[in-house]
Amino acid sequence: MFYWLMKYVVIGPIVKAIWRPWIVGRRNVPAEGAAILASNHLSFVDSIFLPLMLDRPVAFLAKSDYFTGKGLKGWATRMFFKGTGQLPIDRSGGKASEASLNTGLQVLGRGDLLGIYPEGTRSPDGKLYRGRTGIARMALEAHVPVVPVVMVDTDTMMPIGTTVPRIVRVGIVVGEPLDFSRFEGMEGDRYILRSITDEIMVALQRLGEQEYEDVYASTVKDRLRPKTR
Repeated sequence: MFYWLMKYVVIGPIVKAIWRPWIVGRRNVPAEGAAILASNHLSFVDSIFLPLMLDRPVAFLAKSDYFTGKGLKGWATRMFFKGTGQLPIDRSGGKASEASLNTGLQVLGRGDLLGIYPEGTRSPDGKLYRGRTGIARMALEAHVPVVPVVMVDTDTMMPIGTTVPRIVRVGIVVGEPLDFSRFEGMEGDRYILRSITDEIMVALQRLGEQEYEDVYASTVKDRLRPKTR
């Protein structure tokens, strides 16, 4: 009910009226059944526009920090993320990564849509970066297709580090589902997982024509972060 109110009554009409988002390929999202929506990640607002432009709810895995803020701002952020279907995960690695995987598998096990950013973090410069293999493992374990999705100009609307969005028309391009059933039972093979992940990233690059760099976005962010003495 809360999700419905946020999408159709509170957030949806306002966002659509101001930014006039467009979408191409909506029919490529399955009308029913579980699937993974694999998207590039340019801006904080990606998780707002994608669910808004689809007929089915989409659950995203969001870092837990968004759900633990203090005061009025923390409460508002928490309510917003819950209302837009996002689920808190710990991205510190190790056992936390396993827990995130299990959370995603629960969503898929219910027959729902799961939104994932294979790069693991927002692109620091608009390029497309190497994907993390967790998405491949989820696809194989849940026996679901992966639908490539490209967000367009959301980084122009709200670049990293900004708090006030610009009035820029943004868009979404949805590609045809990718079927990895030929690798059934191989979710324990890291070479297979890397191959699947790379295939997903190639599909995203072709769909959005982003410049691709075969390193992790987090590595690039570490390079750009000011050094402390």
